[in-house]
Amino acid sequence: MADSYGSDFITISDEDGKEFELEVLSTLEYNGSVYLAVIPASADPDAAELEVSILKSLEESGGESILCTVDDEQELQAVYDLMMDSLYEDPEEQ
Repeated sequence: MADSYGSDFITISDEDGKEFELEVLSTLEYNGSVYLAVIPASADPDAAELEVSILKSLEESGGESILCTVDDEQELQAVYDLMMDSLYEDPEEQ
């Protein structure tokens, strides 16, 4: 993710063509793949519980990226742990 201020938003569409706007909270490269932690753009940031989804970016043959869910539990847990570490990292430790 670029060093910038403010949120990044993406719009994705499902197989039926329905579009969803998502706010990207964090990105992470792990084992040669890029992962995104996202929430619906319409979510209330002050809500007690926010459902964060982790999506994996895959490149199709045409060079266009698609996002998919992570079905492997071990892969998902490893990515989740790394994202939590990076989000709650003490900036003075860098």
